[in-house]
Amino acid sequence: MAAPMTAKERWLAALRMQAVDRLPFWPKILSAYPPAQAEPFRSMPLADIHRWIGSDRHEGLGAVATLRQRRYRTETLSVPNRREVLYHTPHRTLRRVSVFDADSQAWHPVVFPVANRDDLLALTEFYADACVESDPEALAKARQRAAAIGQDALAACNIGTSALMDWVEHTAGVENAHLLMADYPDEVAALFAVFDNLLVRKAEIALRESPADAFYLTENTSTTLISPAQFRRHALPTLRRCGEIARAAGKPLILHMCGHLRELLPDLGTLPVAAFEAFTSPTLGNTTLLDGRTACPDKCLIGGTNAMLWLEPAERIIAQIDRDLAALPHLRGIVVTSAGVMPPLCKPDTLRRVCRWVQSRPLA
Repeated sequence: MAAPMTAKERWLAALRMQAVDRLPFWPKILSAYPPAQAEPFRSMPLADIHRWIGSDRHEGLGAVATLRQRRYRTETLSVPNRREVLYHTPHRTLRRVSVFDADSQAWHPVVFPVANRDDLLALTEFYADACVESDPEALAKARQRAAAIGQDALAACNIGTSALMDWVEHTAGVENAHLLMADYPDEVAALFAVFDNLLVRKAEIALRESPADAFYLTENTSTTLISPAQFRRHALPTLRRCGEIARAAGKPLILHMCGHLRELLPDLGTLPVAAFEAFTSPTLGNTTLLDGRTACPDKCLIGGTNAMLWLEPAERIIAQIDRDLAALPHLRGIVVTSAGVMPPLCKPDTLRRVCRWVQSRPLA
C-alpha cells in the first residue's frame, strides 16, 4: 500500500488536477476564530487547532517584493486600532484611513485616498513614481518560514490585487469608484495601467524568488461590486498577464474570488491559472461546484460551501457537501473548504466531524 500523501503533496496534486489519496479539507479559520471559542481552543495557536481538526493546512509566507518611491514618499501614522497613510506628492497629499475591528480581527477602510479627479491624477502620479524591488530581508524570512512548514502545509505567497478591485475596495470605495469611472474613464484607465504594471512586476519577482508552493492574487471578485464588462475590460488582461508569468515559471497561480462569479465563469475558464479559491456556493455565492467544473474543466475549485451552511449541524453540512460532490463528473481538482472565512460560531467539534467525513469519502 502506498504511503499517504502529505498535506503539501495533496494540495499540489489537487491544484494540478491530479489524483489524490483523499479529498483535501481546509477550514479557513483565521485569527478571529480562537477568541470566540471555549477553552482549550481559545488559547491554542491556529496550527494546533488545525492539527486537532485534522485539516490540510494552508500557510502564508509573506511577500518578497516591495514598492519603493523614487521621489515621493508615504507616511504612516498609527495609534491603537487606527492607521492613517499619507501619500505625499508635489501637488497634494492623499489620505487613507483604516480602523481595526476586534471581532473580525481585520482592518477596514473608512477614508479612501481618491475622492475626486484631482486626487485621481495625484495618485496616478504617485504610482508612476514607484518601482518594485526584491526585498532581501523578506525573502530570507520567507525561506525560513517555508523550511519550518516543510510537508505539513501548502506554503503560499500573496502577490497583490489587480487595479480594478483595489480601486473599488480600497482606493475610491464602491460608490465613488463607479461614479469616477463613469465621469473620468480615461483618467481611471491611466491609473489602472500604472498600478497593474507594478502588480505584474511584483508577480515576476515573486514567481522568480519566493520559495512558495503556490501564489495568489487576492481579487475578492464579485459581480455585486463590478460588472462583467468592467471585469473583462479592466481585470481580465492583467490576470492573464500574471497567469502567463506563473505558467512560464511552472508555478500554480490561484485567484482568490469570494463573491458572485456565475456570469464570469466563461471568461475565468480562459485564464492560465490553476485554481479559484473561496469558490462560494448559494445562497451567499451563486456558483456551485458543478457550475465551476462545467465552465472551467481544467481549474481546481477551492471552496464549495458558504458561511451560512457552516452554522448548521454537522449532519446537514455533510449531507449538502455530499450532494454537491455527487453531482460532479469526477473529484480531481477539488479542495473542500469553508470558501470564505469560517464563521466563529461553527465549533471545532463540528469541523472535526466534517473533516473526518470528507477525508473518508470515496473518490469514485
